[in-house]
Amino acid sequence: MTQAPATLPVVDMSLLDGDEADRAAFRDALRTATHEVGFFYLVGHGISREVRDRLFTTAREFFALPDDAKFDVEMLKSPHFRGYTRFGGEYTAGSVDWREQIDLAAEYEPLGDQPAYLRLDGPNLWPTALPGLRAVITDWQERCSALGLRLMREWAVSLGSSRDVFDPAFAQRPSTLIKLVRYPGREESADRQGVGAHKDPGVLTLLLVEPGKGGLQVQYGDGWIDAPPIEDAFVVNIGEAMEFATDGYLKATMHRVESPKPGTERLSVPFFFNPALSATMPRLELPPEFAAEADGVTEDPANPISGTFGDNILKARLRAHPDVAARHHPDLV
Repeated sequence: MTQAPATLPVVDMSLLDGDEADRAAFRDALRTATHEVGFFYLVGHGISREVRDRLFTTAREFFALPDDAKFDVEMLKSPHFRGYTRFGGEYTAGSVDWREQIDLAAEYEPLGDQPAYLRLDGPNLWPTALPGLRAVITDWQERCSALGLRLMREWAVSLGSSRDVFDPAFAQRPSTLIKLVRYPGREESADRQGVGAHKDPGVLTLLLVEPGKGGLQVQYGDGWIDAPPIEDAFVVNIGEAMEFATDGYLKATMHRVESPKPGTERLSVPFFFNPALSATMPRLELPPEFAAEADGVTEDPANPISGTFGDNILKARLRAHPDVAARHHPDLV
């Protein structure tokens, strides 16, 4: 393992608007960042500050609602794991995460309840006290989905495959998910777990963090890299499905968030870009020089990685929200 970098690598998406040499440089940087670290800052993405500010303003408005208004859309009411989670209502690796959030995913009519992961499709719980939330979230979903698909196509080329190799997995009913997350400040003597160390179960995550708010840490070797937000950038990471697709050449990376200092808070909006629940990610035939550095999918009996996205996300949801699982899916717990 080489020495840990001081910070995450920066990848500039505006290179894709240049000549072929620029586009090749972008693809090389994209592949290298996710092979070596699994995380990077994405700049030059084209989503304006005005749009991003509107998203954070709406998030603040949601968290400022009275508790009763938030509890009206509490996740406990949703068999699809949608809605509001109060402080201490989510778990990572068996420990409590200290944050509040609302989960809003792509809405589809359920196709049945077998395989069990099909139960995750369904409607969101939209707070009537904040009617503008739906429009803002829908707009953000569309913008980030377009950005995610563009990244997937560039990854495909960078890995020696056809540009559209991932397209079929996302062609129908892609499983996008947006979380609005608020981490409150905590005393220094308290448990620092905002969200515990974990890997994302899907394909890729586009994370937007309120400017000036640190706390995200990314594992590298035996240590951790601090990943505070930088100007006009997303933090991007790959999940277990991309590790599966590349036989471990790209690795899903452990990460965590520490609680902010007392008297402060941290707002973040992760967007998870994932294929249909029933989609199986293709196993890429890597060029020999990449295949030689692909050491296989991580084998962890406590966290088996499946190529079918629905298997991965259902496993994650059942663990993170045991109260929802017990109420709506007792046959799975």
